[in-house]
Amino acid sequence: MTMPVEQRTAVPATRRPFGDRLIGAARLRADVYEEVEADTSATPQAALVVCLSAAAFAIGESRAGITLVAWAVFRELVGWLLWSGITYLIGARLLRGVATWGELLRTVGFAQGPGVLSALRVVAVLDAPVKYSVATWKLLAVIVAIRQACDFDEGRWGTGKAMLTAGLGFIAYVSLAFLETMLLGEIRLPF
Repeated sequence: MTMPVEQRTAVPATRRPFGDRLIGAARLRADVYEEVEADTSATPQAALVVCLSAAAFAIGESRAGITLVAWAVFRELVGWLLWSGITYLIGARLLRGVATWGELLRTVGFAQGPGVLSALRVVAVLDAPVKYSVATWKLLAVIVAIRQACDFDEGRWGTGKAMLTAGLGFIAYVSLAFLETMLLGEIRLPF
């Protein structure tokens, strides 16, 4: 049973502090994603998570200076908006989930939380293990985020729909990134 949109988007009666939300989302806790989904004031927090993750990635990737960190943050913010829009079209429209673009913005934003560990890649021996662990962790978090935002049930079919949404969304996102590289002449994969 789904609630009317007015009830689903109301600010929850109790709100966890930002740090608790970040950790809970990284721990793949469905209740945290439900809270973030419903809290319309959490969009700036989700944007902050994306910015922190992007900055950590830039630092870990190239031991970047402030200019490269700023560029990485900008690219990730645009990518977050795009990814959330794509998952909204696929999950809410194509697969008939019940979500708004704002709900997906918030949940997908918080799903980027494990990316803050990417700064550990500055230690050479940790580079590959951290890179692949964080990428896998973020993928799992995005699947939980999509499942909760689209109100797919938590059973096998709901998780399957969330995985399908994430997979199709990833293909569309990579295709758009490839088109961008063709137009700009720069080859960069978005992961």
